[in-house]
Amino acid sequence: MTEFKGIEVSRGTVQPEWIDYNGHMNVAYYVLAFDRAVDEFWEQLGITSEYVEAARGSTFAVENHVTWQRELNQSDPYLVTTQILAYDEKRIHQFQRMYHVEQKFLAATAEWMNLHVDLGSRKVTAWPEFVLAKLEYHSAQQAGMPLPPEVGQRMTVKDPLYAATDADV
Repeated sequence: MTEFKGIEVSRGTVQPEWIDYNGHMNVAYYVLAFDRAVDEFWEQLGITSEYVEAARGSTFAVENHVTWQRELNQSDPYLVTTQILAYDEKRIHQFQRMYHVEQKFLAATAEWMNLHVDLGSRKVTAWPEFVLAKLEYHSAQQAGMPLPPEVGQRMTVKDPLYAATDADV
């Protein structure tokens, strides 16, 4: 059994239409669930639809990496947590974990880099002060939490029969 690590940001249930021909939750729906959880975290930070409309500020994802740990099946209840890994005046690096609520196992992880953007200019811009204050608060709550082992992992084949090199490009 796993302890839920991070700030809880979202809960849901695996929908029938999310099941693929392998009989489990399809990869696209893990990303959908993680993306919805990002939006729910933004709500906690004050980046609401009202903020986006009034301030013309929002966020763009610029990088994402997902790992799958264990299968989720139709009707399984899940929850998503987030851990702030780093942030500065314009960007945030966060790590999400998706857990099976009842069986308490880690099902998947997602690592994100997001930027705050001025929607008028489509340029990266500073977070508003109220967002920075909430990021500081949430980060303080997670002080001492270790980096997840999945962070920054590179995909490799241990003993490849073939491996591309710079010369192949």
